[in-house]
Amino acid sequence: MPLLIALKRSLEKEGWKITHDPLPVSFELGDMYIDLRAEKILAAEREGEKIAVEVKSFFKTSVISEFHTALGQFINYRLALSEQEPNRTLYLAVPIDTYTSFFTIRLVQSIIKTYQLKLITYQPVTEDIIEWIN
Repeated sequence: MPLLIALKRSLEKEGWKITHDPLPVSFELGDMYIDLRAEKILAAEREGEKIAVEVKSFFKTSVISEFHTALGQFINYRLALSEQEPNRTLYLAVPIDTYTSFFTIRLVQSIIKTYQLKLITYQPVTEDIIEWIN
């Protein structure tokens, strides 16, 4: 839970307004819950950018197993969102330490590219967004 709080604060520092925590998404198999829903607060003359964020820690024993789970969730959530809220972009948020130690591996980079994952890297300690990776 502390990572979720750190990410929420990181997004708020960048001007995002958290609108749902978590964001419920219904599908044929039942309800799923994406960790956060946020809307960027932009100038009045511009339409707001909308995102949904799934937060993962990757602290478990098997990082690759946790990555497989996160990838499956991401694909399912993205499909459900495309039907229910097609104007909302889904991101997977990971701490910067996890990104630099695991997400830079060639296999993982290939999976990110193949499945077109959108990532947010953030620093939980300082509560800062490091990079938006599209």
